[in-house]
Amino acid sequence: MKDNVLISLTSIQWQDNEKTETELMTRANYRTEHGRDIISYEDTSATGFEGSVTTITAEGSGSASIVRSGTANSVLSLEIGRKHYCQYGTPYGPLQIGVYTHAIRNTLARDGKLYLKYTLDLNSSYLSDNEIIMTIHKTNKRKDHTNV
Repeated sequence: MKDNVLISLTSIQWQDNEKTETELMTRANYRTEHGRDIISYEDTSATGFEGSVTTITAEGSGSASIVRSGTANSVLSLEIGRKHYCQYGTPYGPLQIGVYTHAIRNTLARDGKLYLKYTLDLNSSYLSDNEIIMTIHKTNKRKDHTNV
């Protein structure tokens, strides 16, 4: 995977009236393919999924997916106003979770920002409300010039 951008990723989780917020800055690959924005990055011990790759695909502001593969595997499908049932890998085996999407704001092509807001449930029992806020910082490849 060729890393061509730097991303900052803030993940916010609300569970039992407690807010947990994590921030990550990492190198990633960003490309546009068939009208979809695709961001892939290697997970590290900081994310808790070392040895995996996470790929976030956003199609406009109507749908998105978060796919993790490697040592941890999961697929979350997000579509505004719809509930999807998705596989989520854990060290104890896969779980089927419900994902209801409240908001997707994809302005990656314009200003490098993506916002996702969704609720997770397990067997129709509430797990958490989640937000992901991503900003892409394009890196400049500099060439060293030596005066002769």
